[in-house]
Amino acid sequence: MELILKQDVENLGFKDDIVTVKNGYGRNFLIPQGQAVMATASAKKVLAETLKQRAYKEKSIIAEAQKTADALAELEVKIASKVGTGDKLFGSVNNIDLAAALQKSGHEVDKKYINVIGGNVKRLGMYNAVIRLHREVTVDLPFEVVAEK
Repeated sequence: MELILKQDVENLGFKDDIVTVKNGYGRNFLIPQGQAVMATASAKKVLAETLKQRAYKEKSIIAEAQKTADALAELEVKIASKVGTGDKLFGSVNNIDLAAALQKSGHEVDKKYINVIGGNVKRLGMYNAVIRLHREVTVDLPFEVVAEK
């Protein structure tokens, strides 16, 4: 079944993508939730025209996202956390903590666009995160978890 996505769907695609999914997933979840519509011939023509008009606007958005990505790549992010014996943390450091650290440095990034490699961080050290600023612009952000003083 071919569908046109009306919004970004995790692990499936981005808004206005034409995707092929199993019939049950499309009919029972995506369409009733308002996340997709059937990809009929007329819907594809409307989508093509919309994408053509949006392409011009998209260039400036991508340029802005790239500028933000360049600024983020130059950052040295350190997250302070309470430490127990050895280098093990009390609790963990995740995308929410990284979003808060970026906000303190003056960069507003939504936590759902931050993916900490390996999930939650539970020890001191250097780690990496991938930040998706746009469907075509991602940035690898190294960060360090240090002991709170």
